[in-house]
Amino acid sequence: MNISALSPELKKKILRFQQDEATNAEIYERVANLLPDASNADIMRRIAEDERKHTLRWESITGTRLKPQGLKVSLFVFLARFLGLTFAVKKLEKGEADGQNGYAGILADFPDVQAIIDEENSHEDALVAMIDEERLKYAGSVVLGLNDALVELTGALAGFTFAFQNTRLVAMTGLITGVSAAFSMAASEYLSQRSEPDSQISAGKSSLYTGIAYIITVFLLVLPFFLTANFLLALGSTLILVILIILGFNYYLCTAKDLPFRRHFLEMFAVSMGVTLLSFGVGMAVKKFLGVEI
Repeated sequence: MNISALSPELKKKILRFQQDEATNAEIYERVANLLPDASNADIMRRIAEDERKHTLRWESITGTRLKPQGLKVSLFVFLARFLGLTFAVKKLEKGEADGQNGYAGILADFPDVQAIIDEENSHEDALVAMIDEERLKYAGSVVLGLNDALVELTGALAGFTFAFQNTRLVAMTGLITGVSAAFSMAASEYLSQRSEPDSQISAGKSSLYTGIAYIITVFLLVLPFFLTANFLLALGSTLILVILIILGFNYYLCTAKDLPFRRHFLEMFAVSMGVTLLSFGVGMAVKKFLGVEI
């Protein structure tokens, strides 16, 4: 079928399919070059070759050669390099799933598209089978460090803020409290994993992921108190950072592990903010009833 015989809407769809396939082929090829495992890299290159065949299929209809979208390719390569292969692949899979839904709408005009849909489904199976990423093995340890830091330190900073009303003092106290708690949490995670002889993860690595997640969160939450002398502005900035951290981390984890984002985000947000509000009250009570002035 020649493109001149198609409706304007169908022409637009086919050109979009062609563009997506060309872009995905380049993404898979570039990501394959990042993989240290040769067999996994070969899987990615075979998928890239299938995507190129799909591109040529649409090119034979449109008579137009389309280049990959450079910005999208660079974005996914960046995601794979810095946020992990799993996250990048899951994001790419979502785009391909949308594409498959689009293909289903043109099966009447192009019955051979069913073969493309079947190949896209096999791509997903191959990708899921090959991914065994260390950072996701230790996601539970990261969640432990991040969640504890958010809940405990946000509450502590809130209490310190209303008790001291001095940003430098709050920053110093929060930093000491947070770093000490990070070491304690990392040690507890190490001992916890060591007590489970059948555990599939390393106790040392697990404690390291927990401690690093905790310390990074501590420095981010304390930072506003070093940057301004206004204690309310500093606390407000910290609370905004809490929301952004919860949002970003849950988006990453839920995308990579196919979890419901809304439920996980709201649960973590509610716990963190609940402890913060309670700490407001504790800070005010300590200041008022003990008569402590600093």
